[in-house]
Amino acid sequence: MKPTQKTQSLLFPVFILLLLLIPFGAKASGGGSGDEHSMTHRMMMLVLQFGVIIFAAKLMGLLFSMLKIPDVLGELFAGIIFGAYALGGVSLPGFPDGLFPMFGSSSVSPELYGIATIASIVLLFDVGLETDLKMLIRYFFAGSLVGLGGVAASFMLGAFVGYYFSPMLGYHPSSLFDPLCMFMGIASTATSVGITARVLSSKGKLDSPEGVTILSAAVIDDVVGIILLAVVTGIAAAQQASGGKTDWGHIGMIAFKAIAVWLIATVAGIAASRHISFLLKLFKERTAIGVMAFGMALILAGLFEEAGLAMIIGAYVMGLSISKSDIVHVVREKLHPVYALTVPVFFCVTGMLINVQAMADKQVLAFAGIYTVTALAAKVFGCGLPALMANFNLRGALRVGVGMTPRGEVGLIIAALGLGAGFLTDQLFAAIIVMVVVNTVVAPPALVALFKNPALGVRKNVNTDSSEKQLRFNFGSFATGNLFITKLNSLLNAEGFYTHQVSRRDRIYQARKNEIVIDYQQNGTEITFTYFERDHQIVHTAILDAGASVEKEIGGLHNPLEGIINMHKAISEETGIADSTMTSAPKRKRLMQVLKLHCVKTGLHEMEKTKIVEELLSFLCDTGQLPRRCFDSVLKAVLERENSMSTGFSGGLAIPHARVKCIDGLACVVGVFPDGVNFDALDGQPTYMVALTLSPTSKPTPHLEFIAEITAGYQRVGADRIRSARDSEEVFTLLTL
Repeated sequence: MKPTQKTQSLLFPVFILLLLLIPFGAKASGGGSGDEHSMTHRMMMLVLQFGVIIFAAKLMGLLFSMLKIPDVLGELFAGIIFGAYALGGVSLPGFPDGLFPMFGSSSVSPELYGIATIASIVLLFDVGLETDLKMLIRYFFAGSLVGLGGVAASFMLGAFVGYYFSPMLGYHPSSLFDPLCMFMGIASTATSVGITARVLSSKGKLDSPEGVTILSAAVIDDVVGIILLAVVTGIAAAQQASGGKTDWGHIGMIAFKAIAVWLIATVAGIAASRHISFLLKLFKERTAIGVMAFGMALILAGLFEEAGLAMIIGAYVMGLSISKSDIVHVVREKLHPVYALTVPVFFCVTGMLINVQAMADKQVLAFAGIYTVTALAAKVFGCGLPALMANFNLRGALRVGVGMTPRGEVGLIIAALGLGAGFLTDQLFAAIIVMVVVNTVVAPPALVALFKNPALGVRKNVNTDSSEKQLRFNFGSFATGNLFITKLNSLLNAEGFYTHQVSRRDRIYQARKNEIVIDYQQNGTEITFTYFERDHQIVHTAILDAGASVEKEIGGLHNPLEGIINMHKAISEETGIADSTMTSAPKRKRLMQVLKLHCVKTGLHEMEKTKIVEELLSFLCDTGQLPRRCFDSVLKAVLERENSMSTGFSGGLAIPHARVKCIDGLACVVGVFPDGVNFDALDGQPTYMVALTLSPTSKPTPHLEFIAEITAGYQRVGADRIRSARDSEEVFTLLTL
């Protein structure tokens, strides 16, 4: 019999009570291990600690998010509360030393620290995947000035504070190049641009001059910060090996080696991006692609550590290498559960490393206050002053400077790395945590206040990039738009694109294939496409095919969907975008490989639409591109596509097409009708060229790209020259110029 709701409510506290009594039962029965350092006991403690950390970090992160505070600070705070220096060291039944006891001089066990290390690799691998190299190049001047200025000012002032003020804590660095000073400097260079990006996005300023400059500067900030970390780690290791003596020759070699290894690995990784992508695609299944990519990140991280550099640098380099590929979003999507599980654990464990007793010391708090204010000023002035040289006025420069001040993930990783290597003390580590927390909390409200004034932040208005285009369609209902997105994703996946939902909440999607990037967002009944103008034919063809698929799906309706028809008209009638530069030479070469001279038929005359398709399919059979036995099934597939929505474009071009089972690659035949035929074009005008194309359903093929090339070739030449061509050879030459 199923228990009632009241019974279930009573059973819950009983269940909790039984859980609390388990340790007593284990002790009474002798079930506890006598050797608290036995493998079984340590694994039991790890399982319990890991479970508690997951719940504590997630709950505290959610609470801080509700308070409009970055969740990373909630996860850090959870570690402080439950660490060995606080509640974690409190005696509990069955756990006399607490659930998170001290492990020698460390506040976390080696097993837990190992999980945190894996989490830091996950985090920096993801940071590398997020790095936008195109943005880095596009806004290189302003981003370089701002990023390098912020890094230089933060590093020098951070090291300065470590050298001149750490004696108040009883430490006496030998020089500004003492490992203590260098780690204080490098910990203040990091920028958590994700926090700033959320503020800019909420204000609609992500694509403003300030927004793009901050984002591009953050990329440079990360890159230079990683290089600095490599150099500092090498110098610190060299000084530690020499007993603190400064051997500048040896240190110079260490620095050169660190930069060389990082630079060579980065350049090689970016250059091999397509090969890495090709290798991972061999696994085909998306989850396998994500897992193998992470495995490569772990291997490279280990190799970098063996080379004397930090593991997180290797993870970042691997992420950066994949960031250029078309599988980047697949990797991020499949690793998201790993990220969601492990990264909060890292921040929680980092919080456990904080000695709250050390933070209670007045001298430590005074030092932390000096370090925090200095770090804040270093970013505001170090990034703001160079921004004044890059077309920004005082208001814009201040927005850029404040936008670069949040510290977060990378800063915490650097601090934990310095503490674990013995270069930082508990007091200095606590000061870095205070700096990270204060800078991260202060920046968002300050940035919101600076953007309350709608005035421009630049001295001279900057025009937007004309190479980027947008298309917006209203589908009449959310359900129709949602169905269209589903069909479009399926179509693009079949074409070899990798589609990814960038934001579930905002319904933002991205499709990538090599250099082609298509962004699309559903906002209510509207869907907006953003893409580069060079890819307009591919985008248009994909949209029309997805629309036809939706129309077929809802074939029971008597009247065609108004939104789909309007979309078809808008694309079909769009003019003024055809240009000889639209189709690159490599693409035209691929077009010639598919479209052969014997596949062009001229001098055709008036006939009905179905007869045209039959004639061209027969021609495909005659040229050996289509088995004769498949004629009827292929004819049916092409006509079904035409019945759902005509492929007759304005300007005299029609491209009937279908995916079929009985061919292995792309097949095409072109028919020219000098006098024109009725192919149900939406503009009602005659059609002069019909390019019938087929692609296999068994494997992804560049069908959309091929159709886009045919269309671009026709638009480039024009209907009149096609109609007046003397023979098939001339038509073939015109299309494949």
